[in-house]
Amino acid sequence: MDRKQHWEQIYTSKVSDTVSWFQEHAEQSINLIHNTGLGKDAAIIDVGGGASKLADDLVVEGYSDITVLDLSSSALAVAKQRLGKHANAIRWIEGDIIRVDLPLHRFDIWHDRAVFHFLTEATDRQSYVAQAMRAVRPGGYVIIATFGENGPEKCSGLPVAHYRPETLHAEFGDTFALIGYELEAHLTPSGSVQQFVYCNFRKEKAGT
Repeated sequence: MDRKQHWEQIYTSKVSDTVSWFQEHAEQSINLIHNTGLGKDAAIIDVGGGASKLADDLVVEGYSDITVLDLSSSALAVAKQRLGKHANAIRWIEGDIIRVDLPLHRFDIWHDRAVFHFLTEATDRQSYVAQAMRAVRPGGYVIIATFGENGPEKCSGLPVAHYRPETLHAEFGDTFALIGYELEAHLTPSGSVQQFVYCNFRKEKAGT
């Protein structure tokens, strides 16, 4: 089963609020977006956003330039149905982040909670970083949340990587300055606790 088939099966066989990464409100992500100091017109992309409620929270707060990208059409359909008429205010992209064609310097904020740690092959991680390099404007922000050192060994039946702030920064390189990080003890719908590390990077103006 390829990557897309795997995630389509997840979102067609499980209710979206029962998957381990579900959050009723993406409070930590919202706070980090606020901390960038950018206005409500900032162009934000939620990578792997799928059925996440981050888009809901952003719409409620008045953000006006939101893009949600996910590999799974089923996940995107869940979010669109939940948002109803508000779904029309969001750009939806179905595609694989390491292959999809994104516009040059389009985004002020790149957000990813729980995609990057599934990229266990170095070539996939390099492709991901190249996408962020291309799509984020100079001076823009990249907010990445992955499993921390004490996170689970697998998620949704797939192996995952674990990061400390410095090792995640090393994946992105010096073009992205690490301006802060936070740990999160995420309580899953089943009652277990998973450690996440959130890193906030700023793309240096010298980057391409």
